[in-house]
Formats: sequence, structure tokens, C-alpha cells
Amino acid sequence: MTSTLWTARPIEPAALKQLRDTDDAGRPCVPYTDTEGGAPLRCCLRPSGIGERIALVSYAPLRRWAAETWARPGAYDEQGPVFIHAEECAGPGERDGYPFARAGALRTLRRYDAEGHIVGGRLLEIPETATEGFDAAFAEAFADPEVVLVHVRAVEYGCFHFEVRRL
Repeated sequence: MTSTLWTARPIEPAALKQLRDTDDAGRPCVPYTDTEGGAPLRCCLRPSGIGERIALVSYAPLRRWAAETWARPGAYDEQGPVFIHAEECAGPGERDGYPFARAGALRTLRRYDAEGHIVGGRLLEIPETATEGFDAAFAEAFADPEVVLVHVRAVEYGCFHFEVRRL
């Protein structure tokens, strides 16, 4: 079942172009050939395949959003590791439901206001009906009129997975 309520947003192409040169921590991108597969690619919102050229870079999603909106997240600005294709890719294709939605996996959904300040969050253990579970969690988040943006992160490593913005 595909969600029609919320859209999981990948990293924007302009940001990807910058990250493939220098990441948000100021380090050069160091591509490598994936020998295992399964890395969660934030450029196209799918797992990597064996043999693909990818890179692990530092990404600051809230900082980049704030630059677009003139928000001032202050101490809530953070950066962390994300996997991306080493070269330009086609971006997300058609998919059924939300990316990286393995039943039983733990995700945190951080809620941000228009200034980029955290105004709450929620732990989600992804249910067997992952799309419905995410839809309900996003509906709960956006029921608060202060919430303009939600970041979905893996609990295990804190990695940013994707963002959802208020419609």
C-alpha cells in the first residue's frame, strides 16, 4: 500500500552535488565500492546494491532546511552520517510505502517548529503494517500546529533516514 498522506523527502539534488565534493563537516567525499549491499541511500531512498559506488558523508539536514527558510535552529543543528551514491543518480523511484521501513526496526520521529527547535518526538517500532504505522505517527506529529517538519532517524545509530514536511 502506498501512502498518499505524507511524502518521504530525499536529500535535495543541489545538496547532494555539494556533499559529493565536501560534506557538511568540511571533509572531502571518499567514494568506495559497496561490497556488502544494503546501505540506506538517502539520495534515492533505497538500499544500495553490491558493486555500487557509494560514499558515507556527514549531512546536516536541519541546517540546510534552515538556510532555505531563514529558521534559526541554534543548538538543535546537528550533523551525522548518511550514505549517498558517489555519482548523480536518478533519485527515488516508485515505491510502496515509506523507505527503510523494516517491521520491528526502531525509529525516532523528531518534530521541529518553524524556527527549527525540537517541539517533541516519538519512538516508533515499525509495525507489520509499516505504512499505516508511519501515517499514524505523522498525523499525530502534524496535529500539533507548531510542527512544520519531522525527521525520521534510526535509533540504533542515530542516522537521518528522511524528512516529512507539513503539507
